[in-house]
This record gives sequence, structure tokens and C-alpha cells, in this order.
Amino acid sequence: MARILGLGDNTIDTYVDRGLEFPGGNAVNVAVMAHRLGADAAYLGCVGDDQGGDLLRAALEAEGVDSARLRRRPGSNARAWLAHDAGDRRFLRSDPGVRADYRLEAEDLAYIAGFDLVHTSIFGDLGTARDQVRTAARRLAFDFSTRTSEDILGRFTPGLDFAFLSAADRSDHEAEELVRRVISLGAGCVVVTRGAAGALAGLGAQRTRQPALPTRVVDTLGAGDGLIAGFLVAVLDGASLDEALRAGAAFAGRVCTWDGGFGHGRPWPGDEAGAVSFQSISATADRRRPFTKEPR
Repeated sequence: MARILGLGDNTIDTYVDRGLEFPGGNAVNVAVMAHRLGADAAYLGCVGDDQGGDLLRAALEAEGVDSARLRRRPGSNARAWLAHDAGDRRFLRSDPGVRADYRLEAEDLAYIAGFDLVHTSIFGDLGTARDQVRTAARRLAFDFSTRTSEDILGRFTPGLDFAFLSAADRSDHEAEELVRRVISLGAGCVVVTRGAAGALAGLGAQRTRQPALPTRVVDTLGAGDGLIAGFLVAVLDGASLDEALRAGAAFAGRVCTWDGGFGHGRPWPGDEAGAVSFQSISATADRRRPFTKEPR
């Protein structure tokens, strides 16, 4: 049984137009989804001492994901506010809360070293802990989301075993160039997801493409994290690059049939300060730059 650790970002995905909130975040989603696929999974990260932190802890426990190294910090949990347009989610704004207050110790690094693979993301805000994690992890997977500037790729790519990037707006040629660029910077295996255009994976000179698979779409939130989880579990189980990418695409389709990243939704009690409404968030978001998949 593969052992996978999700390390880093979490959030409470808040559907302001539906009055619902769900536990989520890339590292949390990948850990939970990997566990649903049969992996021995755990999560290490920081939650707030508010009702959002309570929801995340309870969801991880209910899913059977080890949260022994979960940090509960004074303050608010990370939160993202979302609305929907024609069934697809739209990010409005976010608050990072206490998610970056790691303070890793020697016991944490030994714990990290006990997993077959550690997965984190650009939104994990690891800061100075990044080098500690990179050194301790046997294998390291990293989700860049849409953050593909030369500066970010140059800083975060060296030493990665698996790099995941989102490029739904890129052409076939641009996606291929992105794979080539990230491999040249030192990543072992690179996967570029392209929304309805499917996904492209590269390992050395090998390339494989996978079309998006038909599914019944309930909620697209977390689908990319589902592809990551499905791909990584398949690779650790000995699958080829082609087999792993197809497994990831198939599981991403399953995730689209769930509400939230992995369920466990509940009614949203509204902003704890009593100052946030759907109309006010939407008006603010319209004046800001567009958000990416995980704007945290």
C-alpha cells in the first residue's frame, strides 16, 4: 500500500451563492482522494482554532486520513469564497488565515521521511520550510496550478520528482513547450492539465496524451486534484505513464460527480465578522484581477 502525505495548503471552500461550505485545499484534497483510492494517506498542515478548522479536522478524521501532525493555530482558518456561473465555479476572493504557521521540528521531518511520496503546492506557503521538506521527502510532487512564470518555475522546479501544471488556455504546442521547459529545469515527470482538452504528461523524451473522459458534472471543484491523486497512486502502484495518466483522468471524472472537493459540506453560517455577502464579494471581485484555481 502506497503511503502519501499531503503537506501544505488547506481551505474552506465557501459557496456564497448556495450558502454552503466544504473542506478543501490542494494538499488536503490529494490526501483524501489518495486514501479513497486505497493509499495510506496523511495530512500535515495548519488549521485555525475557529469553526473552519473544526470542519477540516472532522472531515480528515471521518475520511480516515492521518492528521496526527495537524497544527491548530490561534486565528482564522484559510478560506476561499466562490460563486457559480452556468454550473462552473468562479473564485471571488480568499484569506490565507494561519495556514503558513508550520514551525517544522526534527520529529516532523522524520515523519515526512516515512512516506513514499509527499505532495504539496505553490499555495502551501512553505517559505523557508520548503528546503527542509525537499530534503526529507523520499519523492516530492508539486502542483504549480497556473503559476508558470519563469521566476516561479526556476525557483520551485529543481529536485521535483513530479510537477503538475494547469494550462487550459494553452495550445498543443504551448503545452508541449511547457513540459519540455519544466523537465529541463530538473523535474522528473511533468503533467500539464488542459481542462476539456485533456492532459499531457512527459517523462524524459517520452510524451503521452489523455483526452478528458465523459462524466456527469455536478461540481468541477477539485477535479484537477483528483487527477493528481489518481495519477500518483497509479504510479506508486507500478503503472506506466500512459496507464497513470488515464487513471488520473478517470478519477478526475469521478470527482466532478461530487459536491465540493470531496463532500462533507454544511450550511455556511455567514462571515464570522458579519460583513460579507454574496453581492459585496462579487462587486469586490469584479474590480480585481481574475483568480486562478486556488487563489490562496
